[in-house]
Amino acid sequence: MQALRLVKVAGKSIIKNKMRTLLTMLGIIIGVGAVIVMVAIGEGAQFEIEQQIQNLGTNMVVVTPGAAQTSGASQGASSFSRLTPEDAKKIKNESIYSANVSPVFSSFRAQIVGGEGNWRATILGVTPEYQVIRNWDTTSGRFFDAREERTGAKVVVLGKTIVDQLYGDRDPVGERVIVNRVPMQVIGVLESKGQTADGNDQDDFIVLPYTTARNRILGRWSFMRQILINTYTPEDIPLAQEEVRAILREAHGLASWEADDFEVRNQEQLSEAAQGTTEVMTALLAAIASISLLVGGIGIMNIMLVSVTERTREIGIRMAIGARGSDVLTQFLIESIVMSILGGALGIALGVGGSTLLGSTMGWATAVNTETVVIAIAFSGAVGIFFGFYPARKAAALNPIDALRFE
Repeated sequence: MQALRLVKVAGKSIIKNKMRTLLTMLGIIIGVGAVIVMVAIGEGAQFEIEQQIQNLGTNMVVVTPGAAQTSGASQGASSFSRLTPEDAKKIKNESIYSANVSPVFSSFRAQIVGGEGNWRATILGVTPEYQVIRNWDTTSGRFFDAREERTGAKVVVLGKTIVDQLYGDRDPVGERVIVNRVPMQVIGVLESKGQTADGNDQDDFIVLPYTTARNRILGRWSFMRQILINTYTPEDIPLAQEEVRAILREAHGLASWEADDFEVRNQEQLSEAAQGTTEVMTALLAAIASISLLVGGIGIMNIMLVSVTERTREIGIRMAIGARGSDVLTQFLIESIVMSILGGALGIALGVGGSTLLGSTMGWATAVNTETVVIAIAFSGAVGIFFGFYPARKAAALNPIDALRFE
């Protein structure tokens, strides 16, 4: 029998029992749809992480404090800081590959009073180069300059969340706010960058010269959280990391056998660390959803075995008029594959629709790529072949005489 004719025969057999065929395909539909939704959520999460990493700045290198040791046990990253503003200045003066350098001092949840009331927000003490490193424009007013940093001027730049809470729709530039009982003048408002992948609000803080933060608010012995650096080009990042590491080891007087008391990382390393988690979660979710495909395949095998039993006499007639065992095997295998691929196609439609619905109603980032769709179709066909082969082989092995006698 010709392949085209076999496909037509298989199609007629499937259409003949519409409800049974639909119920048989339901497992495949749900399985493929669930896999696509889970992968779409994972892909969307990875995209969000990439966007958040890009929002941190361009060509950025981050120096953070090292881990303190107590009784030989590490107290965790950033538990001990020997970083100082002088380290940042030394990097700025001696590094060839570093374009801009800024120390970062911080105080969490300081009280800000002004406008319509008060608000608790994070204080960041930095240099004017922080704006360039983070690629962060102002929507109103300006960022502070080198003179204001040098003199410790009482000026602040507000994040969008603080402006919304204290001033609503009013422009706060020129207004006075009180930061931990110290009066400051608002000179600018930063553009909104939204939330990070872990839900932290990037707009819920104020920025001021680090000299002002140390001398007037945080205290001269305040904790220095990090040094931010950006390079001239992305290709300079690895070179800048090695260079910064050498400069800081010299500044801290570390011997060759002593470990670094700081960590130097770049955006790519941060992105890989964050994406590694989402990739594992995506794979886990997809594996769980794939169980539905297994159940769907078992359903196809079950129905095909029933179909072989029901059509035993038909198989005997086909063999009696010249059909070979391979023709019968191909016919039933094609029926199984067609049901699987059709179920896969409906599952893709369900998955894409479900992903879109989740994105619009829950606000989750989702992304369905072509590769996932192709894999879903291919996997559906593979399920049809795997679970359809045994019933097809059983049909092909029937004895024509016994099949004709079957009632």
